[in-house]
Amino acid sequence: MRKIWLVIKREYLTRVRTKGFILSTIGLPLFSIGIFAFSMTLMTRQADHTLKISILDNLGGLTPQIVTGLEEKLPDGRPLYQVVRSWDRLGDGGKIRAGLDQQIRDGQLDGFLVLPEDILQGNAATYQTRNPEDFQTIQAISRAVDNAVVARRLSDRGVHVENASEVLRGVELSLVRITKSGESEDKGQGFLVQLSIVMILYITLLVYGVMTMRSVLEEKTSRIVEILASSIKPFHLLCGKILGVAAVGFTQYLIWVVTAALVSSYGAKVGAAFRPGASAPSFHLPATFLIYPLIFFLAGYFLYASLYAALGSMVSSEEDLQQIQLPVTVVLVACFMLYPIILRNPNSPLSVALTLFPLFAPILMVFRIMVQTPPFWQIALSLVICVATTLGVIQVSAKIYRVGILMYGKRPSLAELLRWLRYT
Repeated sequence: MRKIWLVIKREYLTRVRTKGFILSTIGLPLFSIGIFAFSMTLMTRQADHTLKISILDNLGGLTPQIVTGLEEKLPDGRPLYQVVRSWDRLGDGGKIRAGLDQQIRDGQLDGFLVLPEDILQGNAATYQTRNPEDFQTIQAISRAVDNAVVARRLSDRGVHVENASEVLRGVELSLVRITKSGESEDKGQGFLVQLSIVMILYITLLVYGVMTMRSVLEEKTSRIVEILASSIKPFHLLCGKILGVAAVGFTQYLIWVVTAALVSSYGAKVGAAFRPGASAPSFHLPATFLIYPLIFFLAGYFLYASLYAALGSMVSSEEDLQQIQLPVTVVLVACFMLYPIILRNPNSPLSVALTLFPLFAPILMVFRIMVQTPPFWQIALSLVICVATTLGVIQVSAKIYRVGILMYGKRPSLAELLRWLRYT
């Protein structure tokens, strides 16, 4: 046991002291907090100057309605949009358009809108500007044009309205998630959290599995494993290596979980303190959203790390390693790609089967728990199947590892692998 502990200690300390571990452990929470703060800034962002617009109305008569639709104010009371000049039924207007282009380049004008003569028949209007990424302005102009065109169509049919936007105003659909613990309004942040956790599970299982595999290959190619094998049993060496890397992953997850809990509990309050009046989305995370990913990460890590360690012991070069790891990596990619099935119907027979399959369970069961928590017996059964499969895989991997770490040269064939498994 002491020898296994020494291997665990070495694997753990070697990795937690690296710059990559420190940057990824601290960088991801900081990046998430930055995204959270950036979203709050965007939601409360206000323009600080009047946007100057010109209109070329080739149909005629639409400009007044558009000006009415653009009556928004800046915080200081000035208009947000100002139509500085308009032309009716100008036709091609090549010279005027060229002059407007130059005014935009010179910064005298923010943009100009061209309304075609057949706009009532559905032909597209054109807005020319230096900043087509200003979605707030684009949306406001598009909404004003839509309302003006609809008002003209109604007027041509004898229906007169003063403000088309009031007539066409839709009804907002509010979503409320019902759980065993109560109800909560969902504005899309739930799916964002779910997808983020699934992404983190997928990436960390892949990264730490490959890390274990490369550790085995490095010791094998440097011949260090020959010295280690003379003082410790290969099975104990494999267990120590897997447990050491697992401790690194657990440390990283623990830091992320604590950070997520703090952001969930106090993020909105801190944001409101720095930016009074800001309305931040609610990212309250239930305890299950923090505990189950940690549990299934450990179950999935031991399963995939055992597979990757066996693969690392089978080859003697980086080129062979790239080829032989593909089947296991494809399974992990499939885990991530199958989440829409769970999202669509989390309680369908296919969803239940996928979340009970041990190679998919570490990712898909966590996603299913977050979408719609299944009965506890299904969660427990999935975990038991995953653990039982992991124990079987570790036994098989240990037999391959015991022989493979001392084998050099060409990659073993399937027949050779079967002989390795029969060795006692």
